[in-house]
Amino acid sequence: MAGFIRTLRRAHVWKWKSPSLSSFSLVGATLRNSRSASLDSGIRNYSAEAVTKSPKSHFESNILQILGNEMDYLAEYAPPQQPTRFNSFVVEEQPGEQVVVMMGRFDDREDIKVEATMFDGYEHVPVEESPATNVRLHLSLVVDVSKGDGGNDLEFICSAWSDCLDVEKIYILRHKQMSTRPYVGPDFRSLNPKVQEKFREYLDARGINHELSAFLHYYMMNKDRIELLRWMDRLKSFVEK
Repeated sequence: MAGFIRTLRRAHVWKWKSPSLSSFSLVGATLRNSRSASLDSGIRNYSAEAVTKSPKSHFESNILQILGNEMDYLAEYAPPQQPTRFNSFVVEEQPGEQVVVMMGRFDDREDIKVEATMFDGYEHVPVEESPATNVRLHLSLVVDVSKGDGGNDLEFICSAWSDCLDVEKIYILRHKQMSTRPYVGPDFRSLNPKVQEKFREYLDARGINHELSAFLHYYMMNKDRIELLRWMDRLKSFVEK
């Protein structure tokens, strides 16, 4: 079990390649520095705790030892703190949840809300001159743009890969006083290419772009480790009782 979990973790750590974006690199450096500071100040040794608790059965002791080892491993890669801002967006962490919310403003007239899932899909990408493949992870985004004037809002359903962001659907959300049913337009890819390009420019001006996608992949990769660490800590506490 320990080897299987570690293999999954390493697949996330080593197979993902980050884009060469200046602000994204800055975020990575900040996280690495904060992680180093935390490790230097003394991070919890879960495997040591597992063997110093009250005596348990052989089976329970084995479980605690395995959990402690895995938690030590995860703690080396999980940063002590996630970034709370990215460009014009404020990140609202949702501990224990499978989503992350980001709030932003544009031109002091529009409120922008981004809801991103944790990794919900993947595809295998061939490696040049090799029979091996890399795993390309996927996120789903819901982007709401509101002018707060009681009129219609726009909602974009997007697919976010580590190196690009694609628009899938566009909804027109009518104000609640008018109707609760949104108007669903055609599939984004069926629109005229010039119309597609204008909407991409519209989103890019509001910070919904490939750079945001790269940041979210980095953030979710860390959140994935942190949430697993929390889950294992609760499981370990249950076994110890």
